[in-house]
Amino acid sequence: MVEYTQHDAPLVDAMKKHIKKRTVRFDVPGHKGGRNDKEYREFVGEKVMTLDVNSMKPLDNLAHPTSVIKDAQVLAAQAFGGHESYFMVSGTTGAVQAMIMSTCKAGDKIIMPRNVHRSAINALVICGAIPVYINPGTNDRLGISLGMSTKEVKQAILDNPDAKAILVNNPTYYGICSHLEEIVKLAHEHDMYVLVDEAHGCHFYFGENMPITAMAAGADMAAISMHKTGGSLTQSSILLSGERINADYVRQVINLTQTTSASYLLMSSLDATRKNLALHGKEIYRKTVELAEYAREEINKIGGYYAYSHELVNGDTVYNFDTTKLSIYTRDIGLTGIEVYDILRDEYNIQIEFGDLGNILAIISAGDRGLEIERLISALKEIKRLYAKDPSGMFDHEYIVPKVVLPPQTAFYAKKKSYVLDEAIGKISGDFVMAYPPGIPVLAAGEEITEEIVQYIRYAKEKGCLLTGTEDMNMEHINVVEM
Repeated sequence: MVEYTQHDAPLVDAMKKHIKKRTVRFDVPGHKGGRNDKEYREFVGEKVMTLDVNSMKPLDNLAHPTSVIKDAQVLAAQAFGGHESYFMVSGTTGAVQAMIMSTCKAGDKIIMPRNVHRSAINALVICGAIPVYINPGTNDRLGISLGMSTKEVKQAILDNPDAKAILVNNPTYYGICSHLEEIVKLAHEHDMYVLVDEAHGCHFYFGENMPITAMAAGADMAAISMHKTGGSLTQSSILLSGERINADYVRQVINLTQTTSASYLLMSSLDATRKNLALHGKEIYRKTVELAEYAREEINKIGGYYAYSHELVNGDTVYNFDTTKLSIYTRDIGLTGIEVYDILRDEYNIQIEFGDLGNILAIISAGDRGLEIERLISALKEIKRLYAKDPSGMFDHEYIVPKVVLPPQTAFYAKKKSYVLDEAIGKISGDFVMAYPPGIPVLAAGEEITEEIVQYIRYAKEKGCLLTGTEDMNMEHINVVEM
């Protein structure tokens, strides 16, 4: 048996060996290395098409890994401090859903903040678990959701001692971290699992002076988007589990929904990225923080914008802050985040991660150049000069406290009828409504459609937010549950 270290990438090496053999292809994929579509092969590169292979004995099988994929996953578990790791080729959406479906069955309660990603609520629709929502803290000035208050978590546990698990967003899209260690302690004292949506926290495991990781805090499972801040290819993620979790059962659950034709491009990028971060992560994220801190300081000098950071920390709903996140409040210059997002892209050819009704988020990495940071700063300065206006009358918050009437699964599969938005006020939603990104539902199936929600939807559409989730692609109508 080969003894691997973090200097190795067993799956990558196996693929290199396979390609060198120039094996004749009588298996899928049918493009046969791109030979039947030269135009596309030239577009993406011959190497990419050659590496797009199918499962075979020398390359292992993700559905039942026994050799090089298993070895790569063992190395990933060691690098992240988990007991087991699982390569996910359906993104962190698949990882979040696997966490919930591995720990909760139909009728089981799960405690979670209401500002979870759509993947978590979609998992409830699939498995039938019942959400016990904790309203996150909010920052009234910024209009953003914060972390979970430990007091609220404790009360939710006391009120629902039969709950099976607690799901925590850590960090949030904006960089807000909860008191993860205390939440884990409270949950484990009451025999509940802790599941962490750590989609935006891959760098916590490899950087210096970062917020605590899910695994270090003792969480039972964590879903990590390697492609967001780690460097792997889009759609590749890692699921981690601790000692209290039955790893073989988790694999069964993953295989309920994950493809049997796993992409070796995605899996090998996970293997390669883990190796790179294990060997060079400190240096990579030291540079990332330096770039983000410089940008934050210069943007705050402009005036009108507010690039926030550790000053938000309050020991509870903001227990820590991820300084790699360049989250910027824009409403004081009279522009929504989505308007600044659009101007940056359309007028300055600068693509940032997302804009909401009051903030923008720029993802910073060591792959950025100083000149690009200066371009962003200069563009924001010019946008203020050219487009700033009176901010009065703007929508002043992102989070709306939901009125939950039915479990998501019950509402989603119930008999429904389509209504014009305004006529649906007071009825129960059978649809989801969310701005993407970040993909956090404004309205979920089973919740009451209020006038405030309808006003939010109309305002968000007017400002250019991409709203998704309803059957009606134009979001003029919404399905409501017929009682």
